[in-house]
Amino acid sequence: MAVNKLALIRYKTIDDCLKNRFRKWTLEDIIEKVAHTLYELEGITSGVSKRTIQGDIQLMRSDKLGYNAPIVVQDKRFYAYSDSSYSITKAPINNADVNKMKEIVGVLKEFNAFNYFDEMSDMIARLENNLYKSTKQSGNNIQLEGNKLVKGLECIPPLYQAVLNKRSLLIEYKSFKAQQGQQGIYYPYLLKEYRNRWFLICKAKKRPGILNLALDRIIDSQELPNEKFVLHQGVDFDRYYDDLIGVTKNDRDRAQKVVLEFTNDHAPYVVTKPLHSSQVVLTKTETTTTFRIDVVLNYELEREILGFGECVKVLAPRFLISKIKRRLQQSYGQYEDNGDKKS
Repeated sequence: MAVNKLALIRYKTIDDCLKNRFRKWTLEDIIEKVAHTLYELEGITSGVSKRTIQGDIQLMRSDKLGYNAPIVVQDKRFYAYSDSSYSITKAPINNADVNKMKEIVGVLKEFNAFNYFDEMSDMIARLENNLYKSTKQSGNNIQLEGNKLVKGLECIPPLYQAVLNKRSLLIEYKSFKAQQGQQGIYYPYLLKEYRNRWFLICKAKKRPGILNLALDRIIDSQELPNEKFVLHQGVDFDRYYDDLIGVTKNDRDRAQKVVLEFTNDHAPYVVTKPLHSSQVVLTKTETTTTFRIDVVLNYELEREILGFGECVKVLAPRFLISKIKRRLQQSYGQYEDNGDKKS
């Protein structure tokens, strides 16, 4: 069954309504929400009929699209999912869709023969592996880094739409240091991943500068259609993070020359997997290899260096040398204290 764009928008909107357990949804409420979404996304002012939405709900309940959505009517009035964890976005792909996607992957692989599409290689491999898994033709052929326990991934679709459409957000956020969550108005600019953790790069209405909010600390968010979106002037986000490792940076930070000396038994790992795109080899002796990277000094850089343990020594800048030395002394001190307690 061919499904057009407007129908998909309706199904997705109905799904969003029924996933929201904090509100009871009548048929009229759903119709109003779908009409509003169609206007927002497609500029359709004619609304949507009751008959169309009733037909959509019946189709979502059926197996025709592979949804089998457990939609029930409570108290003869309110629509909901009987399974609170259900969503059509979690529904398995049917065989027809899998075959069509295989064709698309095949076309992408042909395009990938051109150098222009080299950056698509990883994406194509992921798609192909997942398609073979879905048809149970084989097990995993590729094991990709990931953590199923990471929180906040469900926030990505709505936050992405807010970034894409330049919509202001009301966000309730609870940092690790806070006792309880706090609400604030934010202007989202970018979604960024670092080591399987996602961040929303944004500006707070009542605070200067650019912030990064960890998605796993976002309690709730909603769009504010009546709050004017504020662009951040003078920042090219395509290049804003080119000079750092991680996500921690403010407008005043500038890259510094970081010189690192690695033992030669570990240097090949750094050569084959550079710490940063600016990495160059400065010198090489019988025992060590010295590298330079031009990056902002931040917490993520310190963690990266500390992760190499005894295999690396910071040669510059002085501030970073002092910081790493102090952290290593503090780490050593913890073992000293444990030894004293045992004795």
